[in-house]
Amino acid sequence: MNKDIATPVRTKEILDKYGFSFKKSLGQNFLIDPNILRNIVSHANLTKKTGVIEVGPGIGALTEHIARSAGKVVAFEIDGRLLPVLEDTLSPYDNVTVVHQDILEADLKQVMADHFADYEDVVVVANLPYYVTTPIIMKFLLGKVPISGMVIMMQKEVADRITAVPGTKAYGSLSIAIQYYMDAEVSMIVPKTVFMPQPNVESAVLRLTRKEVAPAEVIDEDFLFQVSKGSFIQRRKTIFNNLQTSLPDGKAKKEQILQAFDKAGIEPGRRGETLSIQEFAKLSNALYEEFGKGR
Repeated sequence: MNKDIATPVRTKEILDKYGFSFKKSLGQNFLIDPNILRNIVSHANLTKKTGVIEVGPGIGALTEHIARSAGKVVAFEIDGRLLPVLEDTLSPYDNVTVVHQDILEADLKQVMADHFADYEDVVVVANLPYYVTTPIIMKFLLGKVPISGMVIMMQKEVADRITAVPGTKAYGSLSIAIQYYMDAEVSMIVPKTVFMPQPNVESAVLRLTRKEVAPAEVIDEDFLFQVSKGSFIQRRKTIFNNLQTSLPDGKAKKEQILQAFDKAGIEPGRRGETLSIQEFAKLSNALYEEFGKGR
């Protein structure tokens, strides 16, 4: 087996060889502990029939561990300076394709068709750049990209928000948007010391598994997320007050909003964090006739 990339000594050797310096703007924090990497990959349950999309491979530390277990890896790297590095470090693995592109601009359904047509399932495994964690996850989910799950490293605080349950401080529109599509659990907490350079925040590995069935029947998913987002504009305010502000002409349509609460069987004096996904679905369905059409 090839020598692991992810040791402090080898990482430093590679960085020195290419004169690479970290760009803070790209959120570059490279993992330098092979045990952590093996652990991340083990949570993804990869086989040679699994295709993997990776985001931000860096110098290939996680990529090589994925490549040893998966059938094929397509890794998106935005930083052109890393392309020659990856060509070098990943040369032992013929099942890796590196794409020099911002994942947020990629046509992911086309990527699936081009690279993974022969694979039983496709998952995302990545040490995500922390500043774009949420947009990346939502691109896959809202874009209806047919992945079965994700195993992703992120800021612990964001992982806590994604996995939060109703009635807790961390619960909000992000929890609802992701838990509508995925079962979410924190697999492991990762210390700062296993990164180079060390981030200022705690990290966690989050495991997302696609739900077989949506947790509620919804007329319009986008509108559900609009309503849930609007309900948390000011957390201390009631949902009724927040929706008056966030819905189009909400102030002028107080009566219609109150009627929707009544129809959904939800008390308008409640706060957003007390509602389950099912309750938000009932409320958004009741509001849809008045506010959802023709958006």
